[in-house]
Order: sequence, then structure tokens, then C-alpha cells
Amino acid sequence: MTPKVGQIAPDFTLESHLGHRVSLSDYRGKNNVVLAFFPLAWTPV
Repeated sequence: MTPKVGQIAPDFTLESHLGHRVSLSDYRGKNNVVLAFFPLAWTPV
């Protein structure tokens, strides 16, 4: 499922670099959120 421009992103939960679980919905209505994905140094991407 690919979100369309202007559509609300589906909620998801990931582990932070500190080991805490963080959900996108934790920030809904509070802050702007920017997601950036960086391929690992040893991957061919």
C-alpha cells in the first residue's frame, strides 16, 4: 500500500537507537515528522 500525497501515513512502531519502542502515532498532532531511510554501509543499495 503506497500512501498518496496529502494522505495520513499509516501508524507503525519501530525500536529507537536507545531500545525504546516509538510509534508514529505518538507524534500525531504534536510535531512535524520527517522520515529518512539510510541504507547500511555494507548494503549494495
